[in-house]
Amino acid sequence: MKIVIAGAGEVGSHLAKMLSNESNNITVLDSDQERLESLASSTDVITVTGNPSSIEVLKEAGCENADLFIAVHPDTSQDVNIVSSLLAKRLGSKKVTARINNEEYLSFENKFLFTEMGIDLLFYPEKIAAGEIYDLLQRTASTDSMDFARGKLQMAVFKLEEDSPLIDKKLVDFSGVATAENLQFRVAAISRNNETIIPKFDTKFKYHDLVFIISKREGINQLMKYIGKSDIEVNKLMILGGGPIGEMVAKKLSKQLDTIKIIEKNKDKCLELSERLGNNVVVVNGDGRNSDLLIEESIKDYDAFVAVTSSTETNILACVAAKRLGVGRTIAEVENIEYIRLAESMGVDAVINKKLITAGRIFKFTLSNKVRFIKYMSGTNAEVIEFIVAPNSWITKGKLKDIGFPQNAIIGGIIRGNDSFIAVGDSEIKAYDRVVVFALPEIVKEVDKFFR
Repeated sequence: MKIVIAGAGEVGSHLAKMLSNESNNITVLDSDQERLESLASSTDVITVTGNPSSIEVLKEAGCENADLFIAVHPDTSQDVNIVSSLLAKRLGSKKVTARINNEEYLSFENKFLFTEMGIDLLFYPEKIAAGEIYDLLQRTASTDSMDFARGKLQMAVFKLEEDSPLIDKKLVDFSGVATAENLQFRVAAISRNNETIIPKFDTKFKYHDLVFIISKREGINQLMKYIGKSDIEVNKLMILGGGPIGEMVAKKLSKQLDTIKIIEKNKDKCLELSERLGNNVVVVNGDGRNSDLLIEESIKDYDAFVAVTSSTETNILACVAAKRLGVGRTIAEVENIEYIRLAESMGVDAVINKKLITAGRIFKFTLSNKVRFIKYMSGTNAEVIEFIVAPNSWITKGKLKDIGFPQNAIIGGIIRGNDSFIAVGDSEIKAYDRVVVFALPEIVKEVDKFFR
Protein backbone atom coordinates (compact mmCIF):
# COMPACT_ATOMS: atom_id res chain seq x y z
CA MET A 1 0.00 0.00 0.00
CA LYS A 2 1.31 3.47 -0.91
CA ILE A 3 0.85 5.88 2.01
CA VAL A 4 1.71 9.58 2.13
CA ILE A 5 2.01 11.23 5.56
CA ALA A 6 1.99 15.02 5.76
CA GLY A 7 3.75 15.97 8.97
CA ALA A 8 6.85 14.53 10.66
CA GLY A 9 5.97 15.57 14.21
CA GLU A 10 5.44 13.09 17.04
CA VAL A 11 2.21 11.61 15.68
CA GLY A 12 3.36 11.52 12.05
CA SER A 13 6.72 9.95 12.95
CA HIS A 14 5.06 7.27 15.09
CA LEU A 15 2.62 6.43 12.29
CA ALA A 16 5.48 6.25 9.76
CA LYS A 17 7.43 3.81 11.94
CA MET A 18 4.38 1.66 12.64
CA LEU A 19 3.11 1.52 9.06
CA SER A 20 6.58 0.95 7.56
CA ASN A 21 6.75 -2.26 9.62
CA GLU A 22 3.72 -3.52 7.68
CA SER A 23 5.62 -3.54 4.35
CA ASN A 24 3.93 -0.38 3.13
CA ASN A 25 5.53 2.16 0.79
CA ILE A 26 5.72 5.30 2.99
CA THR A 27 6.45 8.88 1.92
CA VAL A 28 6.60 11.63 4.55
CA LEU A 29 6.49 15.31 3.68
CA ASP A 30 7.11 18.22 6.03
CA SER A 31 8.26 21.83 5.87
CA ASP A 32 10.90 21.17 8.56
CA GLN A 33 14.02 19.49 7.12
CA GLU A 34 15.39 18.61 10.58
CA ARG A 35 12.25 16.66 11.50
CA LEU A 36 12.50 14.70 8.25
CA GLU A 37 16.19 13.91 8.74
CA SER A 38 15.53 12.68 12.27
CA LEU A 39 12.77 10.37 11.04
CA ALA A 40 14.74 9.09 8.03
CA SER A 41 17.68 8.13 10.26
CA SER A 42 15.56 5.52 12.06
CA THR A 43 12.79 4.58 9.62
CA ASP A 44 12.69 3.30 6.03
CA VAL A 45 10.69 6.13 4.43
CA ILE A 46 10.99 8.50 1.48
CA THR A 47 11.06 12.16 2.58
CA VAL A 48 9.91 15.27 0.71
CA THR A 49 10.61 18.77 2.04
CA GLY A 50 7.94 21.39 1.47
CA ASN A 51 4.64 22.94 2.50
CA PRO A 52 1.92 20.23 2.87
CA SER A 53 -0.64 22.56 1.31
CA SER A 54 1.45 23.08 -1.86
CA ILE A 55 0.05 21.25 -4.89
CA GLU A 56 3.54 20.88 -6.35
CA VAL A 57 4.85 19.32 -3.12
CA LEU A 58 1.85 16.98 -2.88
CA LYS A 59 2.48 15.80 -6.45
CA GLU A 60 6.16 15.26 -5.69
CA ALA A 61 5.15 13.09 -2.70
CA GLY A 62 3.01 10.92 -4.98
CA CYS A 63 -0.48 11.90 -3.81
CA GLU A 64 -1.85 11.31 -7.30
CA ASN A 65 -1.61 7.53 -6.83
CA ALA A 66 -1.61 7.17 -3.04
CA ASP A 67 -3.86 4.58 -1.41
CA LEU A 68 -3.95 6.59 1.83
CA PHE A 69 -3.07 10.20 2.68
CA ILE A 70 -2.65 11.14 6.35
CA ALA A 71 -2.46 14.82 7.34
CA VAL A 72 -0.92 15.22 10.81
CA HIS A 73 1.21 18.34 10.42
CA PRO A 74 2.17 19.58 13.93
CA ASP A 75 1.27 23.18 13.18
CA THR A 76 -0.51 25.23 15.85
CA SER A 77 -3.26 25.82 13.34
CA GLN A 78 -4.52 22.48 12.03
CA ASP A 79 -6.22 24.12 9.04
CA VAL A 80 -3.20 23.08 6.96
CA ASN A 81 -4.28 19.46 7.47
CA ILE A 82 -7.78 20.16 6.16
CA VAL A 83 -6.42 21.95 3.09
CA SER A 84 -3.77 19.34 2.28
CA SER A 85 -6.32 16.49 2.68
CA LEU A 86 -8.79 18.13 0.31
CA LEU A 87 -6.05 18.76 -2.26
CA ALA A 88 -4.71 15.20 -1.94
CA LYS A 89 -8.21 13.80 -2.57
CA ARG A 90 -8.64 15.97 -5.67
CA LEU A 91 -5.22 14.89 -6.93
CA GLY A 92 -6.19 11.22 -6.71
CA SER A 93 -5.51 9.83 -3.21
CA LYS A 94 -8.03 7.04 -2.60
CA LYS A 95 -8.56 7.72 1.12
CA VAL A 96 -7.63 10.79 3.13
CA THR A 97 -7.68 11.55 6.85
CA ALA A 98 -6.82 14.69 8.80
CA ARG A 99 -5.89 15.59 12.34
CA ILE A 100 -7.79 18.60 13.72
CA ASN A 101 -7.90 20.61 16.94
CA ASN A 102 -11.37 22.12 16.55
CA GLU A 103 -14.18 20.27 18.33
CA GLU A 104 -16.75 22.11 16.22
CA TYR A 105 -15.71 20.09 13.15
CA LEU A 106 -16.78 16.85 14.85
CA SER A 107 -20.49 17.63 15.20
CA PHE A 108 -22.67 15.31 13.12
CA GLU A 109 -23.61 17.98 10.58
CA ASN A 110 -20.03 19.19 10.13
CA LYS A 111 -18.55 15.69 9.87
CA PHE A 112 -21.04 15.01 7.07
CA LEU A 113 -19.96 18.25 5.39
CA PHE A 114 -16.30 17.18 5.39
CA THR A 115 -17.24 13.70 4.15
CA GLU A 116 -19.09 15.30 1.26
CA MET A 117 -15.94 17.28 0.46
CA GLY A 118 -13.94 14.04 0.36
CA ILE A 119 -12.26 13.67 3.77
CA ASP A 120 -12.82 10.10 4.97
CA LEU A 121 -11.88 10.65 8.61
CA LEU A 122 -11.31 13.62 10.91
CA PHE A 123 -9.68 12.86 14.25
CA TYR A 124 -8.95 15.02 17.28
CA PRO A 125 -6.43 13.08 19.43
CA GLU A 126 -7.00 15.22 22.51
CA LYS A 127 -10.76 14.63 22.39
CA ILE A 128 -10.26 10.88 21.96
CA ALA A 129 -7.84 10.91 24.92
CA ALA A 130 -10.39 12.77 27.06
CA GLY A 131 -12.98 10.11 26.19
CA GLU A 132 -10.53 7.36 27.21
CA ILE A 133 -9.93 9.06 30.56
CA TYR A 134 -13.67 9.36 31.11
CA ASP A 135 -14.06 5.60 30.53
CA LEU A 136 -11.16 4.81 32.87
CA LEU A 137 -12.79 6.84 35.64
CA GLN A 138 -16.00 4.83 35.21
CA ARG A 139 -14.11 1.53 35.59
CA THR A 140 -11.41 2.17 38.10
CA ALA A 141 -10.40 -1.46 38.68
CA SER A 142 -8.86 -1.85 35.21
CA THR A 143 -5.91 -0.14 33.55
CA ASP A 144 -7.74 -0.08 30.20
CA SER A 145 -11.08 -1.29 28.88
CA MET A 146 -13.46 -1.24 25.94
CA ASP A 147 -17.00 -2.29 25.11
CA PHE A 148 -18.34 -4.17 22.11
CA ALA A 149 -22.01 -4.08 21.03
CA ARG A 150 -22.92 -1.60 23.78
CA GLY A 151 -21.26 -3.67 26.45
CA LYS A 152 -22.51 -7.15 25.53
CA LEU A 153 -18.83 -8.10 25.45
CA GLN A 154 -16.19 -6.23 27.41
CA MET A 155 -12.42 -6.31 27.33
CA ALA A 156 -10.60 -5.18 30.46
CA VAL A 157 -6.95 -5.09 31.48
CA PHE A 158 -6.05 -5.87 35.09
CA LYS A 159 -2.69 -5.45 36.79
CA LEU A 160 -2.01 -8.25 39.27
CA GLU A 161 -0.89 -6.87 42.62
CA GLU A 162 0.88 -8.88 45.30
CA ASP A 163 -2.40 -9.74 47.06
CA SER A 164 -4.13 -11.04 43.91
CA PRO A 165 -5.54 -14.59 44.31
CA LEU A 166 -4.27 -15.35 40.78
CA ILE A 167 -0.56 -15.10 41.59
CA ASP A 168 1.21 -18.40 40.71
CA LYS A 169 -2.03 -20.02 39.55
CA LYS A 170 -2.19 -21.66 36.14
CA LEU A 171 -4.68 -20.51 33.54
CA VAL A 172 -6.38 -23.92 33.63
CA ASP A 173 -6.99 -23.51 37.41
CA PHE A 174 -8.45 -20.04 36.97
CA SER A 175 -10.68 -21.27 34.14
CA GLY A 176 -11.84 -24.21 36.27
CA VAL A 177 -12.93 -22.03 39.19
CA ALA A 178 -14.72 -19.61 36.88
CA THR A 179 -16.46 -22.45 35.02
CA ALA A 180 -17.80 -23.78 38.33
CA GLU A 181 -19.33 -20.32 38.92
CA ASN A 182 -20.73 -20.27 35.35
CA LEU A 183 -18.60 -17.26 34.42
CA GLN A 184 -18.01 -16.75 30.71
CA PHE A 185 -14.71 -15.15 29.88
CA ARG A 186 -11.45 -15.69 28.01
CA VAL A 187 -7.94 -14.60 28.93
CA ALA A 188 -6.73 -13.15 25.64
CA ALA A 189 -3.18 -12.27 26.62
CA ILE A 190 -0.69 -11.52 29.38
CA SER A 191 1.81 -8.68 29.18
CA ARG A 192 4.97 -9.39 31.19
CA ASN A 193 8.42 -7.77 31.10
CA ASN A 194 7.81 -6.00 27.77
CA GLU A 195 6.54 -9.22 26.17
CA THR A 196 2.98 -10.05 25.15
CA ILE A 197 2.10 -13.70 25.77
CA ILE A 198 -0.83 -15.54 24.20
CA PRO A 199 -1.38 -17.91 27.17
CA LYS A 200 -1.74 -21.68 27.17
CA PHE A 201 -3.49 -23.81 29.81
CA ASP A 202 -0.25 -24.27 31.80
CA THR A 203 0.72 -20.56 31.74
CA LYS A 204 1.15 -19.20 35.29
CA PHE A 205 0.11 -15.73 36.40
CA LYS A 206 2.87 -13.63 37.96
CA TYR A 207 3.06 -10.51 40.15
CA HIS A 208 2.67 -7.29 38.07
CA ASP A 209 1.31 -9.15 35.03
CA LEU A 210 -1.14 -7.19 32.91
CA VAL A 211 -3.96 -9.62 32.13
CA PHE A 212 -6.25 -8.96 29.14
CA ILE A 213 -9.67 -10.57 29.61
CA ILE A 214 -12.75 -10.65 27.37
CA SER A 215 -15.96 -11.27 29.31
CA LYS A 216 -19.71 -11.16 28.95
CA ARG A 217 -21.17 -8.11 30.66
CA GLU A 218 -23.03 -10.02 33.35
CA GLY A 219 -19.86 -11.78 34.51
CA ILE A 220 -17.42 -8.89 34.83
CA ASN A 221 -18.10 -8.01 38.49
CA GLN A 222 -17.79 -11.59 39.68
CA LEU A 223 -14.67 -11.99 37.57
CA MET A 224 -13.05 -9.00 39.29
CA LYS A 225 -13.58 -10.69 42.65
CA TYR A 226 -11.46 -13.65 41.55
CA ILE A 227 -8.74 -11.31 40.30
CA GLY A 228 -8.74 -9.37 43.56
CA LYS A 229 -10.03 -6.08 42.15
CA SER A 230 -12.91 -3.73 42.92
CA ASP A 231 -14.04 -0.41 41.50
CA ILE A 232 -13.57 2.85 43.39
CA GLU A 233 -16.46 5.31 43.33
CA VAL A 234 -15.15 8.63 42.06
CA ASN A 235 -16.91 11.71 43.44
CA LYS A 236 -13.98 14.12 43.72
CA LEU A 237 -11.45 14.52 40.92
CA MET A 238 -8.23 16.54 40.72
CA ILE A 239 -6.77 17.33 37.28
CA LEU A 240 -3.22 18.55 36.74
CA GLY A 241 -3.05 20.53 33.49
CA GLY A 242 -5.65 22.86 32.02
CA GLY A 243 -4.96 22.13 28.35
CA PRO A 244 -7.54 20.72 25.92
CA ILE A 245 -7.61 17.24 27.49
CA GLY A 246 -7.97 18.52 31.06
CA GLU A 247 -10.69 20.95 30.05
CA MET A 248 -12.67 18.35 28.09
CA VAL A 249 -12.47 15.82 30.95
CA ALA A 250 -13.68 18.46 33.41
CA LYS A 251 -16.52 19.53 31.12
CA LYS A 252 -17.62 15.94 30.51
CA LEU A 253 -17.65 15.05 34.22
CA SER A 254 -18.78 18.36 35.76
CA LYS A 255 -22.44 17.30 35.96
CA GLN A 256 -21.62 13.86 37.39
CA LEU A 257 -19.08 14.58 40.14
CA ASP A 258 -19.36 16.54 43.37
CA THR A 259 -16.08 18.40 42.93
CA ILE A 260 -13.47 18.85 40.20
CA LYS A 261 -10.29 20.82 40.80
CA ILE A 262 -7.90 21.80 37.99
CA ILE A 263 -4.34 22.88 38.79
CA GLU A 264 -2.77 24.95 36.00
CA LYS A 265 0.48 26.95 36.21
CA ASN A 266 -0.44 29.48 33.47
CA LYS A 267 -2.41 32.29 35.10
CA ASP A 268 -4.10 33.49 31.89
CA LYS A 269 -5.21 29.95 31.14
CA CYS A 270 -6.69 29.70 34.63
CA LEU A 271 -8.84 32.77 34.00
CA GLU A 272 -10.08 31.35 30.69
CA LEU A 273 -10.98 28.01 32.30
CA SER A 274 -12.82 29.70 35.17
CA GLU A 275 -15.03 31.50 32.66
CA ARG A 276 -15.76 28.44 30.51
CA LEU A 277 -16.30 25.69 33.10
CA GLY A 278 -19.15 25.08 35.56
CA ASN A 279 -19.46 26.26 39.14
CA ASN A 280 -18.36 22.94 40.63
CA VAL A 281 -15.01 23.13 38.78
CA VAL A 282 -12.39 24.95 40.87
CA VAL A 283 -9.35 26.27 39.00
CA VAL A 284 -6.13 26.79 40.97
CA ASN A 285 -3.06 28.63 39.67
CA GLY A 286 0.04 26.69 40.73
CA ASP A 287 2.75 24.20 39.84
CA GLY A 288 1.48 20.65 40.37
CA ARG A 289 5.04 19.29 40.47
CA ASN A 290 5.21 20.71 43.98
CA SER A 291 3.85 18.03 46.33
CA ASP A 292 3.39 20.69 49.04
CA LEU A 293 0.85 22.40 46.77
CA LEU A 294 -1.00 19.10 46.32
CA ILE A 295 -1.14 18.70 50.09
CA GLU A 296 -2.36 22.30 50.50
CA GLU A 297 -5.13 21.59 47.98
CA SER A 298 -6.27 18.61 50.13
CA ILE A 299 -5.35 15.93 47.63
CA LYS A 300 -5.94 13.27 50.32
CA ASP A 301 -9.66 14.02 50.06
CA TYR A 302 -9.82 13.22 46.34
CA ASP A 303 -10.80 9.87 44.84
CA ALA A 304 -8.89 10.25 41.57
CA PHE A 305 -6.01 12.25 40.12
CA VAL A 306 -5.45 12.85 36.39
CA ALA A 307 -2.19 14.39 35.09
CA VAL A 308 -2.41 15.74 31.53
CA THR A 309 0.25 18.45 31.26
CA SER A 310 2.50 18.68 28.18
CA SER A 311 5.34 17.04 30.15
CA THR A 312 5.38 13.23 30.41
CA GLU A 313 7.85 13.35 33.30
CA THR A 314 5.68 15.78 35.26
CA ASN A 315 2.59 13.63 34.72
CA ILE A 316 4.30 10.44 35.91
CA LEU A 317 5.92 11.99 38.99
CA ALA A 318 2.75 13.86 39.97
CA CYS A 319 0.74 10.62 39.78
CA VAL A 320 3.34 8.81 41.89
CA ALA A 321 3.14 11.59 44.48
CA ALA A 322 -0.68 11.51 44.43
CA LYS A 323 -0.69 7.76 44.93
CA ARG A 324 1.64 8.03 47.91
CA LEU A 325 -0.58 10.74 49.37
CA GLY A 326 -3.53 8.34 49.36
CA VAL A 327 -5.38 8.89 46.06
CA GLY A 328 -7.10 5.67 44.97
CA ARG A 329 -6.95 6.13 41.17
CA THR A 330 -4.24 7.86 39.11
CA ILE A 331 -4.14 8.39 35.34
CA ALA A 332 -1.22 9.94 33.44
CA GLU A 333 -0.85 11.16 29.89
CA VAL A 334 2.45 9.63 28.75
CA GLU A 335 3.55 10.69 25.27
CA ASN A 336 6.98 9.03 25.32
CA ILE A 337 6.01 5.47 24.43
CA GLU A 338 9.17 4.08 26.02
CA TYR A 339 8.02 5.58 29.35
CA ILE A 340 4.71 3.71 29.46
CA ARG A 341 6.20 0.65 31.17
CA LEU A 342 8.15 2.90 33.52
CA ALA A 343 4.97 4.71 34.56
CA GLU A 344 3.17 1.43 35.24
CA SER A 345 6.10 0.03 37.22
CA MET A 346 6.14 3.18 39.37
CA GLY A 347 2.53 2.62 40.40
CA VAL A 348 0.54 4.78 37.96
CA ASP A 349 -2.83 3.03 37.62
CA ALA A 350 -3.53 3.84 33.97
CA VAL A 351 -1.73 5.51 31.08
CA ILE A 352 -3.05 7.47 28.10
CA ASN A 353 -0.97 7.95 24.93
CA LYS A 354 -2.34 10.07 22.08
CA LYS A 355 -0.07 8.48 19.49
CA LEU A 356 -1.32 4.97 20.22
CA ILE A 357 -4.93 6.15 20.27
CA THR A 358 -4.45 7.85 16.90
CA ALA A 359 -2.58 4.89 15.42
CA GLY A 360 -5.56 2.59 15.91
CA ARG A 361 -7.87 4.96 14.03
CA ILE A 362 -5.43 5.25 11.12
CA PHE A 363 -4.35 1.59 10.94
CA LYS A 364 -7.98 0.60 10.28
CA PHE A 365 -7.65 2.18 6.81
CA THR A 366 -4.82 -0.19 5.86
CA LEU A 367 -6.95 -3.31 6.47
CA SER A 368 -10.03 -4.67 4.71
CA ASN A 369 -13.41 -2.97 4.90
CA LYS A 370 -14.51 -5.76 7.25
CA VAL A 371 -12.64 -4.12 10.14
CA ARG A 372 -15.16 -2.24 12.24
CA PHE A 373 -12.88 -1.12 15.05
CA ILE A 374 -9.21 -1.35 16.07
CA LYS A 375 -7.40 -0.23 19.20
CA TYR A 376 -3.90 -0.38 20.63
CA MET A 377 -4.23 -1.07 24.35
CA SER A 378 -1.75 0.34 26.85
CA GLY A 379 0.77 -2.11 28.21
CA THR A 380 1.07 -4.21 25.04
CA ASN A 381 2.09 -3.87 21.42
CA ALA A 382 -0.88 -6.01 20.37
CA GLU A 383 -4.10 -4.82 18.76
CA VAL A 384 -7.74 -5.48 19.56
CA ILE A 385 -9.77 -5.66 16.36
CA GLU A 386 -13.48 -6.04 15.74
CA PHE A 387 -14.32 -7.67 12.40
CA ILE A 388 -17.63 -8.07 10.60
CA VAL A 389 -17.59 -11.50 8.96
CA ALA A 390 -18.01 -11.55 5.18
CA PRO A 391 -20.14 -14.34 3.64
CA ASN A 392 -18.01 -17.30 2.49
CA SER A 393 -14.87 -15.94 4.19
CA TRP A 394 -12.38 -18.52 5.42
CA ILE A 395 -13.30 -17.92 9.08
CA THR A 396 -16.75 -19.47 8.36
CA LYS A 397 -15.34 -22.73 6.95
CA GLY A 398 -15.38 -24.82 10.14
CA LYS A 399 -14.71 -24.93 13.85
CA LEU A 400 -12.08 -22.47 15.08
CA LYS A 401 -9.73 -25.27 16.12
CA ASP A 402 -9.79 -26.71 12.57
CA ILE A 403 -9.30 -23.69 10.28
CA GLY A 404 -5.64 -22.88 10.96
CA PHE A 405 -6.18 -19.55 12.73
CA PRO A 406 -2.78 -17.88 13.46
CA GLN A 407 -1.14 -18.81 16.77
CA ASN A 408 -0.20 -15.24 17.70
CA ALA A 409 -3.85 -14.20 17.63
CA ILE A 410 -6.88 -15.25 19.63
CA ILE A 411 -10.61 -14.86 18.98
CA GLY A 412 -12.11 -13.75 22.26
CA GLY A 413 -15.79 -13.24 21.59
CA ILE A 414 -18.56 -13.39 19.03
CA ILE A 415 -21.61 -11.11 18.75
CA ARG A 416 -24.52 -12.53 16.74
CA GLY A 417 -27.60 -10.36 16.62
CA ASN A 418 -28.59 -9.67 20.23
CA ASP A 419 -26.53 -12.56 21.58
CA SER A 420 -22.87 -12.71 22.59
CA PHE A 421 -20.60 -15.71 23.10
CA ILE A 422 -17.11 -16.37 24.42
CA ALA A 423 -15.18 -18.16 21.67
CA VAL A 424 -13.79 -21.67 22.24
CA GLY A 425 -12.17 -24.24 19.96
CA ASP A 426 -15.51 -25.76 18.95
CA SER A 427 -17.10 -22.40 18.12
CA GLU A 428 -18.26 -21.87 14.53
CA ILE A 429 -18.47 -18.36 13.11
CA LYS A 430 -21.22 -17.32 10.70
CA ALA A 431 -21.57 -14.59 8.09
CA TYR A 432 -22.23 -11.11 9.53
CA ASP A 433 -21.09 -12.07 13.05
CA ARG A 434 -19.04 -9.41 14.82
CA VAL A 435 -15.85 -11.00 16.09
CA VAL A 436 -13.38 -9.62 18.64
CA VAL A 437 -9.76 -10.58 17.93
CA PHE A 438 -6.61 -9.95 19.97
CA ALA A 439 -3.53 -10.12 17.71
CA LEU A 440 0.18 -9.37 17.79
CA PRO A 441 1.12 -6.77 15.15
CA GLU A 442 3.14 -9.08 12.88
CA ILE A 443 0.11 -11.30 12.32
CA VAL A 444 -2.66 -8.70 11.79
CA LYS A 445 -2.53 -8.76 7.97
CA GLU A 446 -2.77 -12.58 8.00
CA VAL A 447 -5.72 -12.46 10.42
CA ASP A 448 -7.43 -9.92 8.16
CA LYS A 449 -7.40 -12.44 5.27
CA PHE A 450 -9.63 -14.82 7.27
CA PHE A 451 -12.45 -12.28 7.28
CA ARG A 452 -12.38 -11.07 3.68
